[in-house]
Amino acid sequence: MPHRPMRFARQALVLQVGLITLVTAIGFVLVASLLDRHLVDQYSQRALTAARVIATDTDLADQVARGDQPAVRAQAERARAASGALFVVITDRTGIRLSHPNPAEIGERVSTDPREVLAGKEVVAVQRGTLGYSARGKVPLRGPDGAVIGQVSIGFDAEDITTALLRLIGTTAAFTGGALLVGVAGAAWLTRMLKRRTLGLEPQELAELVRQREAVLYGIGEGVLAVDAAGLVSVRNREAERLLGVPLEVGAPVADLDLPPRLRELLLEGGQVDNLITLTGERVLVVGHRPVTRGEVALGSVLTLRDRTDLESLNRELDKVRSTADTLRAQRHEFTNRLHTLSGLLQTGRQQEAVDYVQALTRGEITGLGPAGDAVRDPYLVAFLSAKKSVAAEKDVALELAGTSWVPTALAAPVEVITVVGNLVDNAIDAARVGATRPARVEVDLLADGTTLHVSVVDTGDGVAEDRREEIFAEAVSSKPDGNGLGLALSRQAARGLGGDVWVTGPDSSFVAKLPRALETPASEEARA
Repeated sequence: MPHRPMRFARQALVLQVGLITLVTAIGFVLVASLLDRHLVDQYSQRALTAARVIATDTDLADQVARGDQPAVRAQAERARAASGALFVVITDRTGIRLSHPNPAEIGERVSTDPREVLAGKEVVAVQRGTLGYSARGKVPLRGPDGAVIGQVSIGFDAEDITTALLRLIGTTAAFTGGALLVGVAGAAWLTRMLKRRTLGLEPQELAELVRQREAVLYGIGEGVLAVDAAGLVSVRNREAERLLGVPLEVGAPVADLDLPPRLRELLLEGGQVDNLITLTGERVLVVGHRPVTRGEVALGSVLTLRDRTDLESLNRELDKVRSTADTLRAQRHEFTNRLHTLSGLLQTGRQQEAVDYVQALTRGEITGLGPAGDAVRDPYLVAFLSAKKSVAAEKDVALELAGTSWVPTALAAPVEVITVVGNLVDNAIDAARVGATRPARVEVDLLADGTTLHVSVVDTGDGVAEDRREEIFAEAVSSKPDGNGLGLALSRQAARGLGGDVWVTGPDSSFVAKLPRALETPASEEARA
């Protein structure tokens, strides 16, 4: 079988346990060494302090000066018993023992060189003597005149030091073992948390995911915005920022972003959505939304954005062409009827009647729009409104162009103007049909002011409530059961794109639009001609 490499989480656990064990062992050795040195120093200083106390006894100095061995020995034994020392040895100025726990050693010279102490110095050391290893303190013994007449040496058994050291090391070992267990448990918990946070993926798998994510995010023409389960931006590409027109900082709360209401609601509440049409700035976007899970764990959601602005513009152009074609088709039938009439007059020899008929036609109104049609010079508006009048008539609604209309130049922005006028007229026709007043009627008023076109559309419907006059321009808000809530939103978007706006005013709920830069100047129209 092929060898399977150890998983990263287990490698991390083994490495952490090894490091914790190594650091704990080194710390234990250092602590034990420091404890040993500390205990040796402590016992040595204890011996030195006891020796100093004994050396201050003037009676002892007199006894040593007289060479009174029994008295010196008795006093040394009392000091040894009181201090718990291993031995108390007192010598004369030549280093000959005057006291010793072993009587056989009395009268013998000390085993270590006494010259340094007899020279007036204090000595602390751990040495081996006749009684074994001991921590020793040696001080000079001085007479009444201050001259050195001997030395006092006290020693504590090294086994006492070892016993105390083992007791402290045992306590330290217990603490070290507990710390090691806590460290191992912490390492195991950290490893488990790491595995949970990375969803059990190995580092190479995570790196591959990052490479794939970068390739996908910046290699596609769609906007991508992902949020985590906490509602924070986790992933986005430049196309998403461009389409939404707002900066998308990773880690920013979705609730704080300046997004269209429906997009914010999708990202916060979740749910799967396909091909949702929404408006943002001057763009029409097609939105898709998918929640993301791994197993039963909710990871967040992903929003995809496609720009449909150009497609919407083409659709508007197509609607304009269709309206013009409908108008021309209706006019073709009308002109055919007139030609048949003229042909019949000529064939029956009624030339004068034919002349009068032609003159009446040339002086007549523009077909379908009434006398006010003469004041509208733009062919797009004439054709569009003529077609809409036919559509309205089929719905039993009278569409009229107001007698105050006046548009002396052609449109400079026909797509935007037709978008605004068309949506307002369509809404007015539908409102007039369901309104309480009969007969149903819609009146359109067009007035030029330089290059600005003012549009007013009023109908005989029930009107718009005061508290809804701003709400109806938001996307997804519609008064029609089958409406998508985009018509008025598109109208306002197109108007604001020209620097104007659309709003509702007056007791009759007139829809009014101001469209700057919508008309050509007379000079530019003449130059084009």
